[in-house]
Amino acid sequence: MAGPAGTPGTPSVLRAMNDRAALDLLLEHGPLTRTRMGKLTGLSKPTASQLLARLEAAGLVLMTGTSEGRPGPSAQLYAVNPTAAYVAGLDVTPERILAAVADITGRTVGEYELPTPGRRPAHPVVRQVTDALGGAVKAAGRALSDVQRVVIGTPGAFDPTTGRLRYASHLPGWHSPTLLDELAGALPMPVEYENDVNLAALAEQRLGAAKGHGDFVLLWNEGGLGAALVLGGRLHRGWTGGAGEVGFLPVPGAPLVRQVTKANSGGFQELAGSQAIPGLARELGVEDVPTGPYAEVAATLVALGADTVTGPHRRLLETYATRLATGLAALVAVLDPELVVLSGASLAAGGEPLRALIQAELEELAASRPRLVVGDVREHPVLRGALESALATTRDEVFDTSR
Repeated sequence: MAGPAGTPGTPSVLRAMNDRAALDLLLEHGPLTRTRMGKLTGLSKPTASQLLARLEAAGLVLMTGTSEGRPGPSAQLYAVNPTAAYVAGLDVTPERILAAVADITGRTVGEYELPTPGRRPAHPVVRQVTDALGGAVKAAGRALSDVQRVVIGTPGAFDPTTGRLRYASHLPGWHSPTLLDELAGALPMPVEYENDVNLAALAEQRLGAAKGHGDFVLLWNEGGLGAALVLGGRLHRGWTGGAGEVGFLPVPGAPLVRQVTKANSGGFQELAGSQAIPGLARELGVEDVPTGPYAEVAATLVALGADTVTGPHRRLLETYATRLATGLAALVAVLDPELVVLSGASLAAGGEPLRALIQAELEELAASRPRLVVGDVREHPVLRGALESALATTRDEVFDTSR
């Protein structure tokens, strides 16, 4: 005799488990026929048909056409209904807020960029966030009420004990102790916050170079130098959210930086951050490296990251690789990760030549030998990670047919 509804092993729970497995398969493979769904799930064709009919009635699946160009009669194709839910992600830097809206399949349907230059923001942070989110929602052709969840990625981290942003004194306007409450009151959907580098790691774990890896480090070098630590398949954030703030790490080859939170820097940032590259270039006699923003420096590294580079330019790439490996060796000694992912404009720009140089240096400096790879998620990895984070929670809610 079946137990109460919701009891593990009862028909309602088994149906819900099959429903979720089917939805995940549709997300992974795209449109499927009933026959193909039955084979992938191990269900009989009649049971698979009932499952798809149930999901269609719930608004989670829709018919998208027929399978053509194959032997035999054409069969109806089913896919996840992209309008079942929408999520949003925000990537916040001192210069701009980049916002995007994605449907439940993960497809980005609207983006908006809001410039936020200056040490004193022209508008309060709450208005900046609502304007950026509103712009992305409008670009998606949706209403704000359609968005089920938003994840905001920022430098630093919100301390869970105080609710205040730490490790990011360079982000103007974001340090009010009441900010999270104000944002919660201004937005009609749940809002979550995550460190920007952690979100880049999440994007690589879900979609990129770290897919299938449970223990890895992502080293990020763009506006700042940071790391994300994934241990046992989960992000390690630390007691105050500051795990991975390696820019503050004291390292050989750089003077000690005291009062690091006031300086918003540390030894590793001074040694190997993007802002160190122009000075290093001048020391080595390379005159064509700009002193502007990290994007300009990264563009120069694209040219340096070529196997044909020789002379001073090659020495610049080699010296920079040594500096990066110096700090990375400390992380590897403590964490012993399976994989290190290099991400952010200044690391991705160096490409395979820079990666190979860092790998060789790390093998000289560290006892363990993790494999180094360049990240696969190149276009707005923080924003993509924010959307993936929002999608994971939202899918758990929307795809739960047991309720």
